[in-house]
Amino acid sequence: MTAVTVHLVDGTFELFRTWFGAPSSIHRGREIGASRALLRSLAAWLRGGDVTHVGVAFDHVIESFRNQLFAGYKTGDGIEPALLAQFPLAEQVAAAAGLVVWPMLDLEADDGLASAAHVLSGDPDVARVVIASPDKDLTQCVRGDRVVTWDRIRDRTLDEAGVIAKFGVAPTSIPDYLALVGDTADGIPGLPRWGARSAATVLARWRTIEAIPDDEAAWDVTVRGRAALAAVLRERRDDALLYRTLATLRTDAATDAARSDRIDARLDTLAWRGADGPALDAVCEIVDLDPASLGLPRRT
Repeated sequence: MTAVTVHLVDGTFELFRTWFGAPSSIHRGREIGASRALLRSLAAWLRGGDVTHVGVAFDHVIESFRNQLFAGYKTGDGIEPALLAQFPLAEQVAAAAGLVVWPMLDLEADDGLASAAHVLSGDPDVARVVIASPDKDLTQCVRGDRVVTWDRIRDRTLDEAGVIAKFGVAPTSIPDYLALVGDTADGIPGLPRWGARSAATVLARWRTIEAIPDDEAAWDVTVRGRAALAAVLRERRDDALLYRTLATLRTDAATDAARSDRIDARLDTLAWRGADGPALDAVCEIVDLDPASLGLPRRT
């Protein structure tokens, strides 16, 4: 068997992207604009011929185990009801296109993608794992040029060297980096005074939050305002460690048999064999599309 490239898609990001990028459309009293645009986008990508194995992870619900750890973590508050109502339909769209869909419940979509990447990167029949998402959280999964992230819309790929060039730290230090600088998209506040440059400089030297010395006199790197930075870290190191836990993606969704949202990341399962004909016809009725216009081959 020739080693294959596996694509892992952030379905929630794709739905948000089409929600903000496609016009509103009401069909039979239901808003379907984002889901219709998602189906068209996936179909165009699949028609390109370079995709052979795919898994798509969705946040089936917005909140996860992280909300139990930190009250400020992201919730569904503020999401337009018309968008929220399309979450189940987006999963239906991806499945009808013939893609393996992972609806995440206790974990998040990013955890599903990280778990699949973790398993597949160890498969000798896999040449490369491409995580199709521009989300900086997922750059922690990057390993050399074997596991990469890919911004599908801008066609930008980040391998390990690219992550270091962009953030100033290795992929394994991305959770520590996000803990210090914060991640507003996920409701992680970070620590006061710590910015991208200071966090990158310090973590490039010490890798993890625990390893950073309490005493700034022991910092053998040049950082502006290091006395203040060290003081904040001394006072709030426990907060930083909690934030790192929030930013660290789980990799056990494919291996923990007890999980309610366990994913199947086996290579044979992920092989794309064409659209699910009956399901595609049904979903096209919902999103007001002619199935033939998508140009997707159907499973035989």
